[in-house]
Amino acid sequence: MKLDDIKVSRAIVEGFMEDLLDYMDMDVAIGGGGPAGLTAGYYMAKAGLKVALFERKLSMGGGMWGGGMMFNKIVVQEESRRILDEFGIKSHRYEENYYVADSIESASTICSRACQAGLKVFNLMEIEDVMIKEQGVEGLVLNWSSVEIAGLHVDPLTVRSRAVVDATGHPCEIVKIIEEKTGPELSTKTGKIMGEKSMWADVAERTIMDNVGEVYPGLYVTGMAANAVHGSPRMGPIFGGMLLSGEKVAQILVEKLK
Repeated sequence: MKLDDIKVSRAIVEGFMEDLLDYMDMDVAIGGGGPAGLTAGYYMAKAGLKVALFERKLSMGGGMWGGGMMFNKIVVQEESRRILDEFGIKSHRYEENYYVADSIESASTICSRACQAGLKVFNLMEIEDVMIKEQGVEGLVLNWSSVEIAGLHVDPLTVRSRAVVDATGHPCEIVKIIEEKTGPELSTKTGKIMGEKSMWADVAERTIMDNVGEVYPGLYVTGMAANAVHGSPRMGPIFGGMLLSGEKVAQILVEKLK
């Protein structure tokens, strides 16, 4: 059977536009497609929330792909191994409380399972701003990543959501926008972004769960963004806290929105 080039193009354009129009309104918008954002999206979609994730890069998975210094292995602790098991990711015991998994299998599987659960992913999109109204954050202001990279002056579009999750990692980019727009109004000790501390995996992994939650009306933090906002250390290539924090923010929002 002959193929029509224009039909191939029409199928792509029409399919994408259907998705984009459908997600102009949603329950939760997630910024950042690393392991915390993907895990959060998986659990929220699985619970029946309408969730989309916006990632500026071409691929999902954040820092998980590279493992530690491009050795493509990651470590998780005993407490979080059950999440790897739920995704069907193989891991083996190195010592007590240390489990090793393949970073490529982990990143690709989490992304795939999240999409299969119902998470809608829009990649190559930049979160340029947020919509702040009477009740707080009510959505995102989006543009193509290529527009930002090229330095073009092109106006963005908006999507509305009942809640926004900052899973942008170390830069905590969405919270940074809020701070720039509103001043010291965050629910941190200083009212501002406190900044991540130097590497200390033990403290970072223990404090991250306390840091997950709402930091401004309608805006929640998870993953390394949570530690950066609240001034906790970074943890390096141990990813248990990333997975558990994604699960926790999902639990908070499922309980609130359903």
